[in-house]
Amino acid sequence: MPIYEYLCKECEKTTEALRRMVDVDSPITCEHCGSQQTSRAASVFAAQTSTAGDPLPMPPCGRCGDPQGACGL
Repeated sequence: MPIYEYLCKECEKTTEALRRMVDVDSPITCEHCGSQQTSRAASVFAAQTSTAGDPLPMPPCGRCGDPQGACGL
């Protein structure tokens, strides 16, 4: 199942959820404030390639852009 991000219109925070594709646009409860005024957000993803022998660096955080990786938000 894909992970989707939902933006809360009440508290403006993001909630992530593993959801079936058929349920992607169904309402979801904000995990921060409990509101159901959420909408699916455009998600950011990272793709990387490497030349032979070069180690792959950790991709930046998809939420905050931190080059050290996930920020834990």
